[in-house]
Amino acid sequence: MGLLHPGDQLPTAKEVVGALAINPNTVLKAYRELEREGLVAPRPGAGTFVRRGLGSASPETRDRLFGELRSWMEQARDSGLDEDDILALFASAKDAPVTRRA
Repeated sequence: MGLLHPGDQLPTAKEVVGALAINPNTVLKAYRELEREGLVAPRPGAGTFVRRGLGSASPETRDRLFGELRSWMEQARDSGLDEDDILALFASAKDAPVTRRA
């Protein structure tokens, strides 16, 4: 979302859990996913740091896309899909060949 830049340090999982009152496993899973995607990198003894951002899209474009994705997520939930269903559908769409519209 443009809030963090390469080199910025993420808060520790413990800090996130304390600030947001969410399950520690959820935070650790999210950090692992960010690492798997190459967005962050852990440095033993130092913390987890941002490696790269989400691309060169403007903050306005990212905000618009985020809003559209949130709307889609609500529609998916309202249609009876659970989290695993949504993630599977998203993964399938992410890996599908891109068709460009003229």
